[in-house]
Amino acid sequence: MAQRKRNVAGKTGVRPLHSVDTHAPAQESSVWGRRRVLLLNSTYEPLTALPIRRAVVMLMCGKADVVHDDPNGPVIHSAARMITVPSVIRLRTYVRVPYRARIPMTRAALMHRDRFRCAYCGAKADTVDHVVPRSRGGDHSWENCVAACAACNHRKADKLLTELGWTLRHTPTPPKGQHWRLLSAVKELDPAWVRYLGEGAA
Repeated sequence: MAQRKRNVAGKTGVRPLHSVDTHAPAQESSVWGRRRVLLLNSTYEPLTALPIRRAVVMLMCGKADVVHDDPNGPVIHSAARMITVPSVIRLRTYVRVPYRARIPMTRAALMHRDRFRCAYCGAKADTVDHVVPRSRGGDHSWENCVAACAACNHRKADKLLTELGWTLRHTPTPPKGQHWRLLSAVKELDPAWVRYLGEGAA
């Protein structure tokens, strides 16, 4: 059976695309699965966050260059070279991105907009609250949703701010800028990305 498997592999010529350096601790396997690499356009405009495999393929194929190395990144071996996975890469050729005016609202983007702070008390936020409760006609929109701590969210329940005598620390508005599309999809940011993502990422 083992001989048969070797023969099949020899006929197809299939080789593993990559292997992870075995010196990485076992507990980092989950990091390998969720880790992302920031992809910039040739103009340094942030485009998306790529899985490690896709980012490495683009580097090996000469479609992108490393912008920001990560000395502590996982190491990938191919037949011809060894690559330490970077934090940020940039396309060699400009890609035109279709313009869409309104940024989709996601929990991740909302938390970034409000800088993970409760809109009512300023404590660390871990929930999303509707300023005007849905049960009282409130919309699920940028203008009516804010980050909130669990305590404030529980106390507010389905009440209006005027009924509680509360005020918002800031007026909720839709964020602007193409980098917010990326922020809407990524919860955890690599600190090395901040300089490329602008306001809202810090």
